[in-house]
Amino acid sequence: MDETKPKKKITDEKVGLAKAEHFCAYQERAQQEVRDKLYEWGLYTDAVERIITTLITDNFLNEERFAKAYAQGKFNMKGWGRHKIKQGLKLKRVSDPLIRKALLAIDADDYYNTLEKVIDKKNNLLTEKDSFKRRYKLQQYALSRGFENDLIIECLKHRGL
Repeated sequence: MDETKPKKKITDEKVGLAKAEHFCAYQERAQQEVRDKLYEWGLYTDAVERIITTLITDNFLNEERFAKAYAQGKFNMKGWGRHKIKQGLKLKRVSDPLIRKALLAIDADDYYNTLEKVIDKKNNLLTEKDSFKRRYKLQQYALSRGFENDLIIECLKHRGL
């Protein structure tokens, strides 16, 4: 692909709307993602806001639906904890009430089972013999995956680590 060729800007609002509909139909998107893409395509502020309004009205864009899909996807596919999911949603500029709603949609039992799997998988990879250092490394790893410290400690105790 030729990197030197400049991208063609979109000036027609109807073309922008059609492309935005396709962009949103492909996968769930945050409002800010779509807004950034429209600006990247070269549309002006008033046109961007009208397109966003149309996408919301036509149900192509739904922030709550996006937040829930994002949370479920990151949890199921990547095994992320609530903290990391929350951070990701904040980066996408999703509002706090919708973030809370999306995190509540994650089943508590599944969440704990995922934490156990994450810890067990890491435990099998560690070569550390000192039990204190091993426990510390497991705790730090689970924290980096976005799980809550008190839940990690409970899980490690339950696992006898």
